[in-house]
Amino acid sequence: MSENGPREPGPNALTLHVGKEELVIRQRYEVASIANDILIAVWFLIGSVMFFSPEWQTPGTWCFVFGSVELLVRPVLRLSRHLHLQRMQGTGHYGSESSQDF
Repeated sequence: MSENGPREPGPNALTLHVGKEELVIRQRYEVASIANDILIAVWFLIGSVMFFSPEWQTPGTWCFVFGSVELLVRPVLRLSRHLHLQRMQGTGHYGSESSQDF
């Protein structure tokens, strides 16, 4: 092709075929995962600051409990995303999992 035209893939090029529905599902789960990670950080940060004051230690402990629950949500999100994409496999819309997935 010309210098300005599309390039031909090389012999080691990797071509991925991902359906639009799968991309939407992956993006939604990624956003949920990012929001969950932010909540984890917020709970633990607030709980840590509360531990500087004796009268705030009980609410701070509850923040640590909430942060721990959010840590449990992480694998639940990953598992539900995996199952959701696996259900799509039967319809022929399923792509491959990546070790880079959140």
